[in-house]
Amino acid sequence: MAHGQDTRDKLRRLYVLERISLEIAALQCGISQSTASRWKREALDKGDDWDKLRAAHLLAGDGIEAVARAALAGFMTQYQATMDALNANPDIPPEKKVQILASLADSFNKTVAASKRVLPETSQLATAMEVVQKLAGFIRERYPKHAQAFVEVLEPFGEELAKAYG
Repeated sequence: MAHGQDTRDKLRRLYVLERISLEIAALQCGISQSTASRWKREALDKGDDWDKLRAAHLLAGDGIEAVARAALAGFMTQYQATMDALNANPDIPPEKKVQILASLADSFNKTVAASKRVLPETSQLATAMEVVQKLAGFIRERYPKHAQAFVEVLEPFGEELAKAYG
């Protein structure tokens, strides 16, 4: 079945501008995954690199902050998946688990440090949350009778923190 230029244009727009995966964009256009891949490859052969345009559009449209947030979120997803896999697999020798955990911790520290440079609010929000947690512990230990009042104030204050740093 032949498809017109309008279908190719729609596929390109969905993939490049709307950042929909090629698979989903193909479904939305009513074409097969192989056809979508072929069209993308043919465009590249003609100098129309959809992946470069997609990246450029992301940077221009949302800025580096959005890219950094997406990278941090993606890392955290992979971090959790790795931890789940480590916990679920009893066949991994303890030495190997320690190696993986050390590598994961190092990657986590580097990722967070990098995001702090690009996203100052990451550092600010983390600091604010740490202060609130320390205050909650302090009240719990030294002024337990005020804990209920603290909880009442904490929820609206959390909204203020989210406005300021989120």
